[in-house]
Amino acid sequence: MKGVLPGKPEASLQAISTGCWDGIRVIVYITGNALSILSDPNTLIQTIYDDDDRKLESVVFDESSGKIATCTDATVRVYRPLGHADDSLKWALQASFEVERASTPATLSWGSSEELLVGRDSLWLYNTSSTPPICHWKQRLANPAKHALLSYDSSCIASVGYHDRLVKIWRRLNFGFEEVHFEYGYLPHPRAVTSLQWRKPFHVDQSIENVLYTFCADNTLRIWYGAHHGPSLRLWGKLDLGGAIPPDPSSSSRDMRWAFILSQRDLAHATERVIQDQGDGQEKEDVALQYLLSIANRDTEICVVLDGHGSMSAWALENISSNPRGTNNIDNVAFVKSKDFDFLDPSTTPPHVEILSYCNKHSGHLHVLFHHLDGQVEAFESNIANLLDPTQRPGRLIHRATWSGHSGPIKKIVRNFSGRAIVSRTEKGETIVWNHHRGKLLRHNIVSEPRHIHRICLIRGGRFVILLHHDTISVWDCRTPIHSLLGDCKYKVSGKPLCVLVLPRQKVDEVSIAHVATITSEKKGIVWEIRLPLEPGAEGANSNGHGRAIREFCTFELKDAGDLAYVLPVDPAGSKPIISGFLDVFARDVAVSYTRDGRVDFWTARVDGDRGRVEWLSTSSMETGVSQPALISGSTIKRAALVNQDRSAVTIWDIRGARLEYQQNFESHNRVQDLDWTSTPDSQSILAVGFPYKVVLLSQMRFDYLNKGPAWAPIREITIREFTPHPIGDSTWLNDGSLIIGAGNQLFLYDRKLEETSSLVTSVRTTHNKSTNRDLFEVVQKLNGPLPVFHPQFLSQCILAGKDRMVKRILSALNHTLKYYVEGDAVDDYLGLDLSEFYLSDRSNSGAGYKNQSYLGGGMSVDEEEEIFTEEVAVSICEKLQGIPLPQLSGHEQIQLVDMVECAGYVEKQRRSLDENGYRFMVFFRQHALRKGRVNEIHMSWRETNWAYHSTSQDILLDFVTRNYHGTMSWQDARESGIFMWLTDANAVKAQFEVIARNEYTKSEIKNPVDCSLFYLALKKKTVLQGLWRMASWNKEQKATQRLLANNFDDPKWKTTALKNAYALLSKRRFQYAAAFFLLADHLQDAVNVCLNQIKDLQLAITIARVYEGDTGSVLARLLENEVLAVASQEGNRWLASWAFWMLKRRDMAVRALITPVFTLLDTPASPDLKAKLFLTDDPALIVLYSQLRQKSLLTLRGASKVTPRTEWDFVMHNAGLYDRMGCDLLGLDLVRNWEFLRHPTAGQGMSGDIVDPSKLLRRRSSLIVQDIPVTPTVPGDMKTGGHTVRRPPASVFEEPDANSLLDSFGF
Repeated sequence: MKGVLPGKPEASLQAISTGCWDGIRVIVYITGNALSILSDPNTLIQTIYDDDDRKLESVVFDESSGKIATCTDATVRVYRPLGHADDSLKWALQASFEVERASTPATLSWGSSEELLVGRDSLWLYNTSSTPPICHWKQRLANPAKHALLSYDSSCIASVGYHDRLVKIWRRLNFGFEEVHFEYGYLPHPRAVTSLQWRKPFHVDQSIENVLYTFCADNTLRIWYGAHHGPSLRLWGKLDLGGAIPPDPSSSSRDMRWAFILSQRDLAHATERVIQDQGDGQEKEDVALQYLLSIANRDTEICVVLDGHGSMSAWALENISSNPRGTNNIDNVAFVKSKDFDFLDPSTTPPHVEILSYCNKHSGHLHVLFHHLDGQVEAFESNIANLLDPTQRPGRLIHRATWSGHSGPIKKIVRNFSGRAIVSRTEKGETIVWNHHRGKLLRHNIVSEPRHIHRICLIRGGRFVILLHHDTISVWDCRTPIHSLLGDCKYKVSGKPLCVLVLPRQKVDEVSIAHVATITSEKKGIVWEIRLPLEPGAEGANSNGHGRAIREFCTFELKDAGDLAYVLPVDPAGSKPIISGFLDVFARDVAVSYTRDGRVDFWTARVDGDRGRVEWLSTSSMETGVSQPALISGSTIKRAALVNQDRSAVTIWDIRGARLEYQQNFESHNRVQDLDWTSTPDSQSILAVGFPYKVVLLSQMRFDYLNKGPAWAPIREITIREFTPHPIGDSTWLNDGSLIIGAGNQLFLYDRKLEETSSLVTSVRTTHNKSTNRDLFEVVQKLNGPLPVFHPQFLSQCILAGKDRMVKRILSALNHTLKYYVEGDAVDDYLGLDLSEFYLSDRSNSGAGYKNQSYLGGGMSVDEEEEIFTEEVAVSICEKLQGIPLPQLSGHEQIQLVDMVECAGYVEKQRRSLDENGYRFMVFFRQHALRKGRVNEIHMSWRETNWAYHSTSQDILLDFVTRNYHGTMSWQDARESGIFMWLTDANAVKAQFEVIARNEYTKSEIKNPVDCSLFYLALKKKTVLQGLWRMASWNKEQKATQRLLANNFDDPKWKTTALKNAYALLSKRRFQYAAAFFLLADHLQDAVNVCLNQIKDLQLAITIARVYEGDTGSVLARLLENEVLAVASQEGNRWLASWAFWMLKRRDMAVRALITPVFTLLDTPASPDLKAKLFLTDDPALIVLYSQLRQKSLLTLRGASKVTPRTEWDFVMHNAGLYDRMGCDLLGLDLVRNWEFLRHPTAGQGMSGDIVDPSKLLRRRSSLIVQDIPVTPTVPGDMKTGGHTVRRPPASVFEEPDANSLLDSFGF
């Protein structure tokens, strides 16, 4: 925590008390109905709130017991300390008791033996060592007591009334607990006594002669000492405070003086600290220190006198005792002029200032507290030698903190756009403007407004405050400490005003005119024009009346806002907006709205001064599906966070990208009550989620599609329970990334420093090099931004993008780097590779949407002879990575890198036999096998299934997968690898399924035929199953099953029997065996339904359908259309949808499914759930498969032709953005630089709107395009391709193509 504003100190003479107990400095002051307890100017120990709302009047701290006493107008409360260690020290209520009410505040004072004196109309002496406290003495007073102080040994009481010139001294006659008696005398003064103070003992337990200091309105300090007889005290000496500082003729308040006593104890401790700081032997050379030692070595207390305008005079009071030796014992020890002592504001009337001083024994210099009764305390630290040094020198008082805040619970905090000023307000309307300057929050102005404040905003750097009331809007000028009302304006509008919005300026330099707007719950709005006195000569522009400062500019209606629930200003984030004056989607957003059914809109506005109107435009919109959201917050970079109706769950949305990035359900007792956005300078977003007693900071993360990692993670949790029991009222971000939290009367300022203890980041991907203090922005930037090229995610994306040659170059360069690595060396993020190699290409045809990348050229000089990547090189890299932690990677990422290198090396042996898709599948299957057990992934994703499905090397992949399971592949293994989803050869499917059946039978020692029944019956091999049952003599079902299987199931009678058995097995929850009997009855559809609904195994249902009736069967078609595509639509799974369409022979739809949301392609789509909007449904590898499939056949080209150029453009840009969010910026650059769009001809379309010759869409012709469009009556028979007539030949006749056709196919 950077700092704390512990609350507004009460304007009371006894508002602050300090002391040292058990070696700990304790400073306590009252603020509203709360106690703030601190250990130094910037460290808050505890805040205690009283049960009732009445303001506290006095507080006092007891150095001997550590107790704190405080009182309201009728109740005294005593708090005792619990725990002694610094981190566990807290105070708890010991007792409370009532005292008589009066019109004046009570005064409190501690004595010895935990005795407490309470003074008001009477004096009460309580013993607090017992519970409840016992009153031993009570004395009615003639006048209410202004001060009543018990001496440190409890032998005397000094009291004085308001405007009283007689100090009454009560001398104690006995110390019994039953009944206490006092006698009294008077100390006469010429004028009213303003303050009293007993001399402090050097130690708490020390017995000293009582000495009383009295400060009088005649500007004189009088010192009184104890007489041996009689109740009264004797005058020891006096000091003329007015004459202590020569009057300044230029000052209007030259007769005012402030003085405080620097006790002998504090003087000694401060001197010891100066000597410690000087070091051995240096004190003799320091003249100021020698002078200080000459003062401190005597029995001396110092009276410090200030005039508030830069002058300070210090007077030594030596040997105060009952043996006076004349007035020579009061000596002037310093008189200096320094701006450090100028604590009065010349523009205001001199306030009442109370001054306290203290010095800790073991730490810190002298501290001086200036309590301004206008509501703040300034804490200064001073080197005592510098303070009393008679020579000219700066830095006598060093400002450490300003304590201020509110006197009631904070309800709302609003920042201005730049974040350099905030305004906070309480429920009762106390409004304070704060400036954020050099890491500190300084009180700038207090706006006194008795009317109820509905909404509030700041403009022009916090110099002007706009308050929206129920029927009035007012503008306040807060440029000076004394605020003034510029003007107000009545308004009338239907609906409840929801917000105050500051509209963008028309011109950058137009600072004197501002426009603000409100929007109501009925979508109506008003815009006001405010003329600000910021131009030369404009100060008196509004002096004749307030009407001209603000006027109603126009009204409007937000027609397209839907069923409006709320509108609020957007939080500034990202780079500073540029004022363009245009109304378009690039203009700065000013508001975010949400409807009751969860639609989020971002709005920008343009003021048209000439026409007297304001134009509104929705720059981005999205249906989130979150109904009745309780809370929303949006940032200027189109991020929105929504809280559900019961405030238990938070979702984060990228509205521009139309995707859900984060969803978290918090416990029901953690109610979300606030959301605030900020960003790093490079536009990485941070969201503060506010709960009643804590704030969790969520950072955006790189997208991680391979591990399905989260896109957001908590990186810091700020809890305030240790400082205050009051729940958080509001929080907001400041311009430098500091977070301000308002709780109760207090404001807590947290800067960007993250300590290891306060940081949440256990699960977050942090790198090897850790420091104790980290910067919030640096951590967020490390979790985002470009990845090093050897990062496992970058290598994976290179493989998916078909850049396996680039992967080999990277790994060879990594091997070279690690070979010569010495501990402490920096590892280059790009390993010395030329960045242009990632995106430069030649013009040779690759059969893909990318132009082919050629990485054989120069630019990288790793070695004289470039190392070829082989399995041996991979082993070498893995061995080195075991012992060398790469600074850019976390431990988990380095393990993943080792896996990736091992996979690449392993697959490299097979590389010559594999096509591109087979290579992709093999690498990721091998990686999946290595990571199994470390991650929760059960089976390969549908992305890998698609690679294998479209591979031409399936025989090699099948052999590879089989060997991976050591030749004993069970159904669970088959489902994990997705083998029956990607095998295209029907014979291979059946052969492999029979292997699975055999392995299922032999997987257990008992060899149960029930385990394999479903598989053999799907293969229609009942006889094999009968043979297995003959050997299962141990099974009690053997005879009955053998008798049943011996029958002919083509007979309807036995089919019915099989069905009865199937339903009986269903009732016994033997689902897999039941599905087998459905197959026995030739009810494939029922077997498939059991697999889907009871077994919940989609792959098993598809596989049985493929094996039982082939890929052209009706059951498989229905399954794909009704179930698989419905699941794909609901989950937004484009990989699954593309595979299903391809299986259905609808290849045009398979291509479109990769680029278009699935639910738009179905006649009766399932309603997409939140999962369908999650960022994981996106994947930049989709564009790789799209570019590959679209030119595979004429049908896929036709599908691609249905995609509009705008949609394709958006898809490419969207995927480039995904690469950027993943940290693979180079791949995003490669995509936008090398992508080839299809040529969409304007003419030559058929009657149905289809492209007549889809091959003409390609910029470069390929001879590998498969002709798979059937010639139907809807297509003209003389359809032309390349200028030649195409006639469909008989199936059995082969016609050799002419040379022109061949050349044309190659693009010549």
